[in-house]
Amino acid sequence: MHPEARWQRCSLLALAGDEPLAGTAPQARRWVCVEQRGAWPSDLTEHPEPALAALARTPGWRLLLIRRPGRRGERGASLRVFLADTAPGRSRVTTFTVDGPEELAGVELPGPDEPLPGSPVADPLLLVCTHGRRDRCCAVDGRALALSVVDAGEQHVWECSHLGGHRFAPTALVLPTGYAYGRLDPATAIAARKAAFPGEVDTTRCRGRSTWSPAGQVAELAVRAATGMRDADALQVTDVAGGAVVSARDGRCWEVDVTPVVGAPRPLSCGRDPAPAESLRADAIRLVAG
Repeated sequence: MHPEARWQRCSLLALAGDEPLAGTAPQARRWVCVEQRGAWPSDLTEHPEPALAALARTPGWRLLLIRRPGRRGERGASLRVFLADTAPGRSRVTTFTVDGPEELAGVELPGPDEPLPGSPVADPLLLVCTHGRRDRCCAVDGRALALSVVDAGEQHVWECSHLGGHRFAPTALVLPTGYAYGRLDPATAIAARKAAFPGEVDTTRCRGRSTWSPAGQVAELAVRAATGMRDADALQVTDVAGGAVVSARDGRCWEVDVTPVVGAPRPLSCGRDPAPAESLRADAIRLVAG
């Protein structure tokens, strides 16, 4: 690779290399999203606000900082907080407000099987990564996407902090289903959010469901591609050696072989030295029940 490649935008290099999206979603079953209108540090666990740093370190949860696209919206002391569980059959979002950092410090996140506090949120959320301190592709492409989606009339859209996979920018996460997406444009972003309203998933440019491991994400998307199944909660995934087992509510069950693939070295983030691009591929799908 030419030495100047490290200064090229990582998303353009990944697109040119046709790097697969499947299996690259961030892995988290539960998410806590906190509105913060100021600057976002690169590492949320080192946030200067102790309450946010504590949330970022809470086991079983992943923290996202959020703000209205283009920093639009009301100014005031109250901040929105969203809690999400992405597990099939339990997927939901709740919300409440806190009056500044002091009240946020008193928020205790529930355990894995405990209910989410707050008021239920009926409409799915579209969270677009715009975390410029992590990667300039997210700053440039993510912000443009978020504004375009809002200008198209969509609501329930937020900018968010690092989702991982900035080489697939613009990236986004849909809650409560937990499906992550990459290489989005306004049409595919809107379709991804709207599919979640009736509890479905649009697999176009989908990176996987954050509930599952990377291999599980690849296996689930492979089964959906083979069957055309759109019900977001219809499938459960169990990791096994060499792949995953995907089980459907109707009794069908598939074994999916998942193989690692190592691509040509290229910068996986803007300004970084080239490194091998590792991905996962579903090699075989076998219906073993149903």
